[in-house]
Amino acid sequence: MRKRFVILGAGESGIGAAILANQQGYDVFVSDGGIIKDNYKKELEDHGIDYEGGQHSDEKILNAQEVMKSPGIPEKNERVKAVRKKGIPIISEIELAYRFKGKSKIIGITGSNGKTTTTALMYHICKHAGLDCAMVGNIGYSFARQVAEQQKEWYVVEISSFQLDNIETFRPEIAILTNITEDHLDRYEYKFENYINSKFRISLNQTGNDFFIYCEDDPVTMQYIQQFTIHSNPLPFTMNRELLRGAFIRQGQMHIASGDERMQMSIYDFALKGKHNQYNTMAAGIAAFTIGIRKEKIREAIQSFEALEHRMEHVNTIRGVEFINDSKATNVNSTWYALESMEKPTILILGGIDKGNDYSLIRDLVKEKVKAIVCLGTDNRKIHEAFRNDTPLMVNTASAEEAVKAAYHFANKGDVVLLSPACASFDLFKNYEDRGEQFKKAVRDL
Repeated sequence: MRKRFVILGAGESGIGAAILANQQGYDVFVSDGGIIKDNYKKELEDHGIDYEGGQHSDEKILNAQEVMKSPGIPEKNERVKAVRKKGIPIISEIELAYRFKGKSKIIGITGSNGKTTTTALMYHICKHAGLDCAMVGNIGYSFARQVAEQQKEWYVVEISSFQLDNIETFRPEIAILTNITEDHLDRYEYKFENYINSKFRISLNQTGNDFFIYCEDDPVTMQYIQQFTIHSNPLPFTMNRELLRGAFIRQGQMHIASGDERMQMSIYDFALKGKHNQYNTMAAGIAAFTIGIRKEKIREAIQSFEALEHRMEHVNTIRGVEFINDSKATNVNSTWYALESMEKPTILILGGIDKGNDYSLIRDLVKEKVKAIVCLGTDNRKIHEAFRNDTPLMVNTASAEEAVKAAYHFANKGDVVLLSPACASFDLFKNYEDRGEQFKKAVRDL
C-alpha cells in the first residue's frame, strides 16, 4: 500500500517535494489555494502527479497519512488546523529531503540576518575547494528537488524558522546560527520566545559528532542558549575576546581555531565589507575549516566572493549620488546593519508590510546618518510616528520610480540613496527581488 502524501503549496519547495516523494513511491497529491505557475503545472503533469489549484478539497487532503506544508503557510491556516485536528503528521520539505539524502552531509544555516550571505559564501568556499556540493533551501532551489534530481556529497542549506518548525529527524553535521532578532512575529503569536525556540531547533537532533556554530556577541543567542540541550560541539565566533575553539577578530586579523589547527587572515582581504559581513565571514570560515577545507582554499574563496544581488548592491553613481540596493533587508535589524556601514549622508527608502517592527532600534542611526526618509509602502503611518522628530524630511511614495525620483531630489553630490526597507514587499511588489529590480530600473532611467 503506497503512502498517501499530501503537499500544501505548489511553490518551489512544494514542487521539489512532490517530485522527490513521487520518485520514492509515495501516492502524492499537491493542493494550492492560489494559482499554480504554468512551469510548475507542467512539471507535475510530466511526473504524473495529481494536483489542484485555486482550491483545497478536504476529501483529497484529509485522507493523507502525512502532509508537507510549504513554509509560507501559517499554522493558523484553516486547512492546516483541519489536518492537525485529524492528527495527521505535518513535516517540512527539508525533513522529506533529509530522509532520502543517503550518505550526503549537510551544512545548515539559519538566523534572522546574514543567513543568505553566509550560505552563499559557504557554498563558494566549498565549490572553490572542489567539493561535490549544492546550495539549496530558502535561497532558491529546493533541497528535495536537488536530492531527487542530482545527489551531492555536501548540501549547503539556507533554512528559515518556518522550515525548522516541522522537522522531526533533520540533522545537519554543521549547524550555523548567525543571530536572532525580532522577525516574523506575526507568525509566532507575537511571542519572541516562540521564534527563538524555532531557531534553536537547528541543533535539535545533532549528536556529539556534529558542530554548532553561533555568534557569542549576539545578546539573544547568549541569553537563551542555556535553555536548550545541545549535544553537538560548540564553536562560537566573536569580536570581543580570544578563543581557543571557534573564530575571533583581533587587530584586523580573523583567527580560526579548531583543535590544534589554526588559521589567520586579514579582514582587509575580505571581499565582503562591513562589520556584519565580518561576522558572516567568521561563521563560514569556521565551518569550512571544521570540515577540513585547506587554509589557502578558504583564504582564496573569501577574497574572491562576489556580493549577492539585492544585498548592499551598488547600482550606480549619478552626478556624485550613489544608489545602493538593499531590498533584501526585510526586517529592522537588516536595515540597522546597512545604516551602520554608511559613511556618507544618507537618503533612506523605507517601508512595505510591517511584521511587528520596532523602529526604535534604528533611531540613533537615523539621527546620526539620515538626512531624509522616503517611505515606499501603502501604509506609512508607523514610520512617520517613529521618526518625525529625527529627520527633517519625510515623504510618501507609491512606486519604486517615485521613490527614486524623490530620493534623488533630496540628494546632493556625495550623498547615498539607500533602499533598505526593513519591511516585507508584498503590498506593492511580488517579492523583495521584484522590489530591487524595479529600484534598479528606476535608477537607470534617471
